[in-house]
Amino acid sequence: MRSILLPFSLALVIPFILASHVPVHHYNHFHRRQTNIFPPPTDLPGNWSSAGCYTDNPATRTLSSASFTDTQNMTVENCVTFCDNQAFIFAGVEFAQECYCGDIIANGGTNATASDCNSPCTGNSKEDCGAGGRLNLYWSGKQPPPPPITDPSNGLWVSLGCYNDTAASRVLNFPTNVAGGASNNSVQSCTDACFNSGYPLSGMEFADECYCALAITNGGVSEPAADCSMPCSGNSSEFCGGPNRLNVYNYTGTDLPPVTNPGGGGGGNPGTPVFPVTSGLPTPWNYSACYVDNAFGRIFSTELPDNQNVTVESCVQSCASQNFTLAGLEFSVQCFCGDTLVDGAVSTKDADCNMGCGGNTTEACGGPNRLSVYTATGNVTALPVPVVQLTTLPGQWQYSGCLAEPGAARVFPYQIINTNNNSAAGCLAQCSAFGYPAAGMEFGDECWCGDVDDITNNGGKTAPETDCVIPCSGDPIHLCGGAERLQLYLWNGTIDVWNTPTNIGRYEYLIPGLVPPLVATVGINGKVSFLEKGGTSEFTNSTGAYELDLSLVDNFDLAWREMHLKTDVFCSAAVVLPDKAARILNIGGWSLDSTFGVRLYAPDGVPGVNGTNDWEENVSELSLQNGRWYPTAMVMSNGSILVVGGESGSNAPPVPTLEILPRIPGGDTTKFLDYLNRTDPNNLYPFLVTLPSGNIFIGYYNEARILNPVTFDTIKVLPNMPGSVTSFLAGRTYPMEGAAVILPQSPPYTAPVTILVCGGSNFGIALDNCVSIQPEAKTPTWVVERMPSARVMSCMVALPDGTFMIMNGAQQGVAGFGLADDPNLSALLYDPSRPVHNRISILNTTTIARLYHSEATLLPDGRVLISGSDPQTLNADGTPKFPEELRIEVYIPPYLNQGFVPPSFNISNTDWTYGSKYQITVKLHQGTTSNMKVSLVAATSSTHGNTMGGRTIFPTFSCSGTTCTITAPPNASVSPPGWHQLFVLDGPTPSSSHWVRIGGDPAKLGNWPQFPDFTLPGV
Repeated sequence: MRSILLPFSLALVIPFILASHVPVHHYNHFHRRQTNIFPPPTDLPGNWSSAGCYTDNPATRTLSSASFTDTQNMTVENCVTFCDNQAFIFAGVEFAQECYCGDIIANGGTNATASDCNSPCTGNSKEDCGAGGRLNLYWSGKQPPPPPITDPSNGLWVSLGCYNDTAASRVLNFPTNVAGGASNNSVQSCTDACFNSGYPLSGMEFADECYCALAITNGGVSEPAADCSMPCSGNSSEFCGGPNRLNVYNYTGTDLPPVTNPGGGGGGNPGTPVFPVTSGLPTPWNYSACYVDNAFGRIFSTELPDNQNVTVESCVQSCASQNFTLAGLEFSVQCFCGDTLVDGAVSTKDADCNMGCGGNTTEACGGPNRLSVYTATGNVTALPVPVVQLTTLPGQWQYSGCLAEPGAARVFPYQIINTNNNSAAGCLAQCSAFGYPAAGMEFGDECWCGDVDDITNNGGKTAPETDCVIPCSGDPIHLCGGAERLQLYLWNGTIDVWNTPTNIGRYEYLIPGLVPPLVATVGINGKVSFLEKGGTSEFTNSTGAYELDLSLVDNFDLAWREMHLKTDVFCSAAVVLPDKAARILNIGGWSLDSTFGVRLYAPDGVPGVNGTNDWEENVSELSLQNGRWYPTAMVMSNGSILVVGGESGSNAPPVPTLEILPRIPGGDTTKFLDYLNRTDPNNLYPFLVTLPSGNIFIGYYNEARILNPVTFDTIKVLPNMPGSVTSFLAGRTYPMEGAAVILPQSPPYTAPVTILVCGGSNFGIALDNCVSIQPEAKTPTWVVERMPSARVMSCMVALPDGTFMIMNGAQQGVAGFGLADDPNLSALLYDPSRPVHNRISILNTTTIARLYHSEATLLPDGRVLISGSDPQTLNADGTPKFPEELRIEVYIPPYLNQGFVPPSFNISNTDWTYGSKYQITVKLHQGTTSNMKVSLVAATSSTHGNTMGGRTIFPTFSCSGTTCTITAPPNASVSPPGWHQLFVLDGPTPSSSHWVRIGGDPAKLGNWPQFPDFTLPGV
């Protein structure tokens, strides 16, 4: 028996419940909750309380007694009251609209991560009602009854054990109705029905089905007792079979009555002639014929609940009201609807449909495995017996047989339910589109995706082809598995190749830190500026700003310089300005005045010597027009600063606007963006990129569009970003939080640029893919590339060789305090020069969890600096599961891990104009200038995985001896005005960088802002 009794299961659930909360003393800086994750209601009847999130299998329910569905008004309270009124011990809400009751947690149901239950109830969007395959479980406080058993006997009926069965070839070949209907099925009611019809064999299947027979036929054999694990719908203390499994009983008495057609419930009337209805039906309905049912499977796709008072007229009306064109009646009380007949339906003589309707015994309502069929079109389309689809498969898919699931657990991890449109072709195309080379269809309407290794690792076993007999819900001439049976297909070849190079680089510990920083920026002084939440810091003496001198990391006391902020930069935005001093601009923040904050710092000093400049701000003199928390900033091609999005403060209303700095004269010059308003709160820290046309790319939640850089009107709405294989609703910006970069540009700068976004979350389920698009291509299309592991809160770093490192983050959850777990410790390398689906290499791993508020930044010597992590994820006892991470690491990329001496170069002119030529003198140690490269990596500020200002360019250059001449990028659309690190690469090995400014300061930011509290560097 696969059941879990509550006292034990509660011990498993509580840690997940507690993990989503932050201690009281952290309340004032608790980040926004994950969307669709809400506390359970507190006004439940009696002692009912939440027991957490549980798994559920639609084939074998965790709660298998009473249930109901409400597509508009489902709430936790309604479900609990429904179950409580019937004295059940457990209640569960699922898939937003479904309610289930029971006295035991059965069929392998077990606790799941709290964030899995994220579907808002249809009747109250502020309550969670489970999800697909997930129950929000509630407990009455009463102890569950003893688990169900296989009843050894019932009167003179004796158990023969558990037997196999299939819909195509029944072991007990006469289905029957029990008194009280399917919800009253039990050993008692089923054996009574079979006795009354004169049959010595009785079998219960799938909890609510009853079958009778004179003999065991069609290869029926005994199966393990554990396969019959579903409690009876009418008596939860005993088993009534399972999927394709029968609990079989044999009558040992000698007083059976003569055999009659089993039908149960009203109607039947075997002694009185019955007739099809040929007049009085709604126009244009007419009688068609009597059809054979269940010769190869059920020939109708939709069955209505049994009705003891059904008539031909009422059944036709029910089907017509749902826009079906066929209606069928069987066993006196059953009504079916559809548009085609499936599974090899064939007509037979009308006399075989000899059972009177429950509501009118003179009307023919089918018979045992016989259907009286009516049509609204005058035609009946009968499809052949479905077969395995072997041809016209998408891509390189090949059929691999029928696969038995291991039980309530599943072979593959990703389930898609296609209620009315499942097909082999559609399922396989979806799985391979997201990089999964193994797939299967089950129960007709389920599509499962995974890896080939999942089959062995999760206990999949080969099953007879006769077990996979259910037609596809969207393609009834082909098979889509069976009950706990997968129609298995495998991809012939590889979809995504993850390279495993010998040289993988390494992590190194650099220096102890002072705070877990939120914003990291490398200044033109070669030092790293860190900002952290100021007034909300856990450290009472934190000033909110610090600078790290990389030349002094061996001396902790000298390496760190204390700086100062006046307002709280908690979840702000930052960019490096194109002015003469390369000032760092920081905007927005935590609450009140902080959200309006505009702060400036001009990096000064040199390695080994502290500067004297500090952060400057005065919200009374200089402020944003709209207060913003979680905004994005970008230098536009005209040199002005674009500020977009955010919220008006901590967990406050959205700010779906943009504005320009310096402020445009004339009243309120912000612009309302309806698409940000519509997608709040899943669009924070939107991605911004200036395109070579001068237009602007914006990515937010799972959408993207191109904006005019003057009016900011939408020029083109791009296709939505693909999400996960199971959900198009997954997101890429905070709180789903992936990371985005623009791939390198090179002369002649005419090719469409590519935007790459890696990681994200499906409301708590981290994504395992990168998606890319060329926004200005003729037909922009997102390309999906699967990563080796899932990652939310990704950080991406542009390297001087044109590759990108992907690091940090979690494999579960969303961004925010206490909302993620399972750190992703592995670093990846994405190489755009390789073919698509072959671009990712697996690098080294760290031992330090880098979760929420972690950053990664390129250093001038080509290393990557890794900082921060402030997750506040808790253990069950309320203690931190991961620390507030102060340690600073660096990653040594493979190009610095070969023992090569880095090249070097000299440059005199570092203030470049577009299209002009500038000389450098190089010193190479491995190769010659013929295999040398030159790269420009734009200055960035990094926070929450958003590297604001990022861009990589490989400019044209030529060399004569060791003197090389570089041609600057041609215009501000290819390379917006700003500061760049200039690198020379000797083969794969980069030099240390020199800072160059390209495009000057066209917006004259160096003369802004003209207020007493700000120092102006000039343009």
